[in-house]
Amino acid sequence: MTRSLRILYSLLFLALLTALGLWSLGGLAGFQRTAQMSLLDGKLAKAAETHYDEQFPLKRIGTNLWAALDFKLFNEGRPGVVLGRDQWLFSDEEFKPAADGELSRNENLALLRGVRDTLRQHGVELVLAIIPAKARVYPEYLGEKTPASVHHDLYNAFHAQARQANIFAPDLFGPLEAAKARGQVFLRTDSHWTPMGAEVAAQQLAEAVARQTLLNGQPQTFITENQEQTPYKGDLTNFLPLDPLFTELLPKPDQLQKRSTRAAEDGGDDALFADKQIPVALVGTSYSANPNWNFLGALQQALRSDVANYAEDGHGPILPMLKYLQSDEFKNSPPQLVVWEFPERYLPIKNDLSGFDPQWIAQLKKTRNANQELALTSNRTEH
Repeated sequence: MTRSLRILYSLLFLALLTALGLWSLGGLAGFQRTAQMSLLDGKLAKAAETHYDEQFPLKRIGTNLWAALDFKLFNEGRPGVVLGRDQWLFSDEEFKPAADGELSRNENLALLRGVRDTLRQHGVELVLAIIPAKARVYPEYLGEKTPASVHHDLYNAFHAQARQANIFAPDLFGPLEAAKARGQVFLRTDSHWTPMGAEVAAQQLAEAVARQTLLNGQPQTFITENQEQTPYKGDLTNFLPLDPLFTELLPKPDQLQKRSTRAAEDGGDDALFADKQIPVALVGTSYSANPNWNFLGALQQALRSDVANYAEDGHGPILPMLKYLQSDEFKNSPPQLVVWEFPERYLPIKNDLSGFDPQWIAQLKKTRNANQELALTSNRTEH
């Protein structure tokens, strides 16, 4: 290589580095310092570094390019999503076997029985709303990948175990499957149900509650209104990092028509400050916590009763229930009925219970063991 070519090569390399450096400064453009970010303790530098790393242009290009190759060549996304047919996406939690699934399943069933007995001690009825997996309701859109064997009969097995534990759990799979002829009950690009699916489940639960006469009191009237239909990018598309370079490869957004529910009669200021006990509590996951699906409103309208919502997003069904049992609301003013929304896929998943008193957790599980020992003793006596 001649001296002139070496100089030209060096200059081009320096120019490229300078251009990339100036371009990368754009990653700091949206950074905003807060009062908590101090230069002395390093919080400001750490926050700036994190923001810069997330917004670094070359990182976005590399991520987009790699995701596009996975998507087009191997029909795969990032861990968390399973690609189906006709642009349908599924959560990989409905496909993969959970670590220590059998042990976690038994632990969770023990907690279910403990929750059942705790509620009964306070005179509260429990309705377990087992939500079938999206892959179970829409198997026609599965691709080459199918759920692991542990998921094949999980829904029916869960119901059977609930019956054995004398826990009231109306079937939701049949009504949801039948409702597919009228419209979509799960979102195509999201792990959750549609407002229609939530309404179908709420109506089924309300009919079962009415047959068992689990609620008493003066019925209330609620009105649900449709809002404008808008494009909705489901949570499962987050596992397909194709924006902004390959946005056209993403599945087209769902069309989500949100709903809002309100009481037909407003009692005015007197009702606002009245010490009124709400007869129903709803506990569960983002199926109940996220207002996009309006499950709370659909349940209020179907039950003809006010419902207090204690569901949480991102914590599964068991942790919110344990928090609720320890809350002042439950201890001081227990409802007549608790609806526990519980997606089937969470049954074999281990929960982090480190935030609760270990003795209390052990006591909840011990309730299950005591009941089993009592049943065994009764059987021996009979024979």
